[in-house]
Amino acid sequence: MRYALLVQGAPYSSQASHSALRFAQAVVARGHRLDTVFFYHDGVYNAARLAAPPQDEPHLGDAWRALHNEHGTELLVCIAAALRRGLLDEREASRHGKPGHSVEPPFELTGLGQLVEAGLSHDRLITFSP
Repeated sequence: MRYALLVQGAPYSSQASHSALRFAQAVVARGHRLDTVFFYHDGVYNAARLAAPPQDEPHLGDAWRALHNEHGTELLVCIAAALRRGLLDEREASRHGKPGHSVEPPFELTGLGQLVEAGLSHDRLITFSP
């Protein structure tokens, strides 16, 4: 079965991101495919490359990157929600005249059309919200 996830909660202010990550790990452990994770609303904070949680807490950003590296899962970030929250990749930082960027691969800024496509092309789209 092919799964896609929609994550709408910030990594350390609600349980949504952590629950989504645990669900993602369980899906692939059971032999299913997790092709796409789409981060929306405050969920875009999962893509912040400068996050540095305390050592005794899980580093959710690193865990999402590991999921991508091990299983090829796309990590898509809503560009409108990200820009509103000051999260820019290198291209958008340059376009907006900003001195630095806070989103880098494997996270990819993209539009809502990719979320619609995920809903249409996967067997299940599971939402995690605060």
